[in-house]
Amino acid sequence: MSFLRNGVALIKELIIDSTPNGATIALLQDKQLVELHKEQISNNYTVGDIYLGRIKKIMPSLNAAFVDVGYEKDAFLHYLDLGPQVQSLLKLTKQVRSGGYQSKLLDNFKLEADINKGGKISEVLTKGQLIPVQIAKEPISTKGPRLSADLSIAGRYVVLVPFSEVVSISKKIKSNTERNRLRKVIESIKPKHFGVIIRTVSEGKGVAEMQKDLLDLVSKWEAFVTRLPSVEPAKKVLGEIGRTSTILRDLLNADFQGITVNDNAMFEEVRSYIHEISPDMENIVRLHKHKEPLFEHFGVDKQIKGAFGKTVNLAGGAYLVIEHTEALHVIDVNSGNRTASKENQEENAFQVNKEAAKEIARQLRLRDMGGIVVIDFIDMHKPTNRKDLFDFLRAEMAHDRAKHTILPPSKFGLVQITRQRVRPEMNIVTNEVCPACGGTGTIRPTILLIDDIENNFNYILDEQNEKNITLCVHPYIEAYIKKGLINRQMKWFFKYGQWIKVKSNPAYQIAEFHFFSSKDEEIKL
Repeated sequence: MSFLRNGVALIKELIIDSTPNGATIALLQDKQLVELHKEQISNNYTVGDIYLGRIKKIMPSLNAAFVDVGYEKDAFLHYLDLGPQVQSLLKLTKQVRSGGYQSKLLDNFKLEADINKGGKISEVLTKGQLIPVQIAKEPISTKGPRLSADLSIAGRYVVLVPFSEVVSISKKIKSNTERNRLRKVIESIKPKHFGVIIRTVSEGKGVAEMQKDLLDLVSKWEAFVTRLPSVEPAKKVLGEIGRTSTILRDLLNADFQGITVNDNAMFEEVRSYIHEISPDMENIVRLHKHKEPLFEHFGVDKQIKGAFGKTVNLAGGAYLVIEHTEALHVIDVNSGNRTASKENQEENAFQVNKEAAKEIARQLRLRDMGGIVVIDFIDMHKPTNRKDLFDFLRAEMAHDRAKHTILPPSKFGLVQITRQRVRPEMNIVTNEVCPACGGTGTIRPTILLIDDIENNFNYILDEQNEKNITLCVHPYIEAYIKKGLINRQMKWFFKYGQWIKVKSNPAYQIAEFHFFSSKDEEIKL
């Protein structure tokens, strides 16, 4: 799906900074950072992973069960997340683990009846029972993962749904002719007892591409059935592809101008995956060879520092204040130093609010803020302006892949948004530790600074026998050392028998000093 702004397609770039511990993935739209993801090498409990869970406790009052999937907290499985065909899933699991069902597909499998939508979980599950479950929401804060027993395996063009015969098509594909074509293609190639969801990117794709994607998903299902007999309870049976590949699978389209990585292994992995899903775009993958760090080269580091934090400044002088609580997120819009006369106060408020709405839509994606978000825009009196702002916010939020609902402004001018949360919020500390005090708020007494310098002289000149050294200090300290005829520098000459050069560096903290050798190399103490 291609997003447009003012009728122009947005140019997208993916920047992947690979490290030994994982990768940080930045999505840029027209050079602006809009999404940031971190992929850990040992990242368990990712959305889409399938585990063999063991029922730990049935909670009739919640109509839910707590399930052991190996996480420190038991995972949560609600009756409505069991899926209509959970009895078929339980039956298959029992038969496969006992050796009673040998086939990898479901051709010879007899489906059970759908469960009652208004039923009780105690009628379906029992304590100690084994059930394959899929991570629907990653562990967040003090909560364990949220699960679903309605299994599905996602590909680039289609999603495979076992124990179903339904072929459904993305509502974003509007053409009836195309919808009918896609339905006929899938119905002719899908295996028995498997449903298929046709994704938006399938529009215009040929039979060969669709079939290859479907066969890849079928082979994943076969791998799941193969591992099911031997896997231990509370262990992973089938893993979702990595975060990098997931983003490429879901987002890759003709608007992508480049995918840049800084690691050879990652470069080959990404290029191989692109070759599989979209061979004609393989040439957009590039390896970063500059000495400058990848995120610095593309200006991502600076954008991260400016976009995360309690206060976010906007281009026109206005700013946002973003507060997080246990229950919800609150965003306050402030006009800052933008002033206006009474005549154009309403128009000024409208322009600031539009600017803020655009940044808020970006911030929600960037920080992956989920749950309830309350926005306090600047008050506007004209109903037309309030409606235009609401429509503008909805248009900006259309770029967001997460499910969300936006309510019109309330009586108090507050806009409420609910946004799907499937993984922990991205939180980056932008404040830096003070180099002078190390974050303690106190520094060594400046009256002892000269004593510290002279103690180091004793070591460098007497014990290390260095010659022609240079002392580099803050400009204030340099002025103090060189003040007067018989100054500190002159006293050192008489004391140590050699002239010590003193230079200043305005970037130094007041109590910071360094020594350099005659070759201008820093002397490590």
